[in-house]
Amino acid sequence: MMAPHIVPTIALAALLALAMLTAAALKGWQGWLSLKSRELDLRAGPVAHDTFEPDVGPATAARIELADLKERIRKLEAIASGVDL
Repeated sequence: MMAPHIVPTIALAALLALAMLTAAALKGWQGWLSLKSRELDLRAGPVAHDTFEPDVGPATAARIELADLKERIRKLEAIASGVDL
């Protein structure tokens, strides 16, 4: 038979292990969040107010990509109809 003090000792060890795993997971989660925050800060970049270059934001990039796709579709339609460009 098991001694009566073994079961509480195992339960206490399991609880301690669970607390350690939870603390490690929380530390990892906070590190991941700070990494993503830094990535967002770097992606945004510093705002330069003294330059005359306009910022190319997501809306501008989307319009450029849409215009590129429309041009590709026009070329493909021309090829499909047999028209030389």
